[in-house]
Amino acid sequence: MNTIYSLSKAGDTTQAESLPLNEIIEQDIRDGWQAELNLTFADRGDRTVLKHRQQSGPLAVQRSLYPDGKTCHTYLLHPPGGVVGGDTLNIEATVENSAHALITTPGATKFYRSNNKYAKQKQTLRVKKGARLEWMPQENIFFPNAHVRLDTEIHLEKGAQFWGWEMHCFGRSAQNEGFEHGHLVGKTEIYLDNQRLLTEGFDFHGGDNLLIDMGLLGFSMMGTFYITSDHQQNLELVQSLLLSIKQQAVTSKNSSEPALILGATQIEGLIVIRALGYWSEDILQAFGQVWQATRSHLCGTTPDLPRIWAT
Repeated sequence: MNTIYSLSKAGDTTQAESLPLNEIIEQDIRDGWQAELNLTFADRGDRTVLKHRQQSGPLAVQRSLYPDGKTCHTYLLHPPGGVVGGDTLNIEATVENSAHALITTPGATKFYRSNNKYAKQKQTLRVKKGARLEWMPQENIFFPNAHVRLDTEIHLEKGAQFWGWEMHCFGRSAQNEGFEHGHLVGKTEIYLDNQRLLTEGFDFHGGDNLLIDMGLLGFSMMGTFYITSDHQQNLELVQSLLLSIKQQAVTSKNSSEPALILGATQIEGLIVIRALGYWSEDILQAFGQVWQATRSHLCGTTPDLPRIWAT
C-alpha cells in the first residue's frame, strides 16, 4: 500500500497524519472539475461510425473524419487546455465487432503544477473480436510540481487488433525545466479475454535522481507502444525499422550521442516498443513510422499520418 504524509495545522500545533495514497487522491478530486467521455464505435457495413457518445464536463470530440473512407478517425478535445490538481478525466472507448477506429488528440495533454493536490485520469479501452483500435494520443506533459494519478486499462477479445501508445514528457524540455518536484503514479494494464497479459506501473517522485539517471538515462521523455502480434516475423520487422530510425536520428543531429533509444520485445502476443528521447516530435515520428510499416504488413494498406499532427 502506498502511503504519503500530509500536515494539518490546528491553531498553533501541526499534526502529521498518514493516509493511503488512494484516499488522499479521492479527497483531492472530490470537489474538482469532473469530466467524462464514453464512446462506442460500430461497423455500419460501408464504414465505422460513432454509434454512441456520452459526455459531461470539459471533454468532447470533433466530427469524425474518414481519410481512408472506412476507418473512423476521432479527435479527443479538452477545451480548458490543461489539467490541474483536483480535476478528473474519465475516458472510455469501445470498438465493436469488425469496427475500425483511430483516436488521437490535436495536441499534448498538459498537467499543470499544483499545491500538492492530485489530478486523476482514467482511460478504459475495449476492443472486440474482429475490431481494430488505433489509440494514438499526443504526449502528456507533466509540469514541475504536478501531482497526477494516471491509469489505463485495455481489454481485448481474441482476434482484436490494437495499436496504442503513451508518451510522457517530464518537465518542459524547451524551457530547460526538469521534473524536480511533484509526484506521478499510475499503471497500464492489458487483458486478453479477461486474462491479464501485462501490467506496467510507475511511481515517479520529482527529483528522484536514481530514476532520472538510471531509469530515464538522463532523457526527458519516454514512450511505450503496444501492438497485438504473436508472429516472430513482425517483431523482426519492427526491430529492423527501429535500428534504421536510430541511425537516422544520430546522423540528423550530427552527433555521436543518441537522440533516441529504442527497443522492442514480444510477450504474450504483444510487441512492446520502448523509447527514450529529448523531444516529443522524435518519438511521435518514430512510432508513426512503426505504425505505418506494421499496419501495411498486417492489413495490406499503409495509412497516412493524421493531419492534425502536422498543425
